[in-house]
Amino acid sequence: MEETQSDSDLVRSTLFYSDQRLCSADILSPAQARARIEVAVLNFLKTLSSPNPAVSDLHLINRRSENCGLRRGLLSDVSSVFLSHSFCRRSLMRANDAKAFVRVWKVMEMCFMILGEDKLVTQRELFYRLLSDSPQYFNSQEQVNSTVQDVVSLLRCTRHSLGLMASSRGAIIGRLILHDPGEESLDCTILGSAGHAISGDFNLLKNLAFQSDARYIIVVEKDAVFQRLSEDRLFNQLPSILITAKGYPDLATRFLLHRLSETFPSIPIFALVDWNPAGLAILCTYKFGSISMGLESYRYACNVKWLGLRADDLHLIPESAFLEFKTRDHQISKSLLSSTFLPDSYKMELQKMVEAGRRAEIEALYCHGFDFLGKYIAGKIVQADYI
Repeated sequence: MEETQSDSDLVRSTLFYSDQRLCSADILSPAQARARIEVAVLNFLKTLSSPNPAVSDLHLINRRSENCGLRRGLLSDVSSVFLSHSFCRRSLMRANDAKAFVRVWKVMEMCFMILGEDKLVTQRELFYRLLSDSPQYFNSQEQVNSTVQDVVSLLRCTRHSLGLMASSRGAIIGRLILHDPGEESLDCTILGSAGHAISGDFNLLKNLAFQSDARYIIVVEKDAVFQRLSEDRLFNQLPSILITAKGYPDLATRFLLHRLSETFPSIPIFALVDWNPAGLAILCTYKFGSISMGLESYRYACNVKWLGLRADDLHLIPESAFLEFKTRDHQISKSLLSSTFLPDSYKMELQKMVEAGRRAEIEALYCHGFDFLGKYIAGKIVQADYI
């Protein structure tokens, strides 16, 4: 659909118009982020005090799938989700929208205060503060998370620029030495099976220097599997770095993986996930980013290859280990199949899951012995059995 004149005018009338086609979130200093909040307030007051006073709507970048596309790298194999200049509105004048409108201003107010105090807080900490200060507007973490993304799409700056720190669950281990300025270096080969906890502070992650002789990076969906491979010292048998977010990838783990991929562009990245829709969704988040964070996705996307589990591996799993699809599996499948960025090879795998109506977990391979998983990974890498 061609952009109409009114659409074009709306794009140029938004607070921080920068690109004609693609939207992105800027990395700002605390002073710059506070200045954008001040501009938003001044624009609101200007409209309110004009000869024809009105409460202006908030024009936010639409974070729905219909406004999503895939941006392909020109000089790399990395592709990432992006959002276009399609807008949704938060309006005080609509009954079903009024609270969401107020929540945006409440979060901006809190971020302005956090930035003024030169602090970083997690979204969980932000939730409890807002729950205390404005319980009539905030009663769940999901409301806070969604409102933070509203503020990001209004101000066009990253979460970290707003003083919000990623709450990290991730861990890393293997053939990697971390050099933190002013601190002792950390050799990740001598750690226990739990690995090194990944910090949620992007400033710390950004300043890390890396040294590695690894030939592979392996992203592991589950913490239990990560610890199994760590306990077996897979990274000594197969020169590698292991990293996990212990489930759905948090932003800090994705950021560290992205930094590793940029520092060592010749090292391939493989993903080991369950053969189910959730596992594929996790893989796609590492590979392309997420629609909900489409303004920032390109900063974290990596060229991740799907190592396993895949349909070709199912002969290794006993019938008794398969699990029936649940409602959630069907919901995730429907969402993934409707997406515009899922590669054909991934869609074929997903369709096989749906047709079978069942799923398999990585741990099912333990039927061959607890040391089989390392052999399975090494064999697939050597045979280039990945997509």
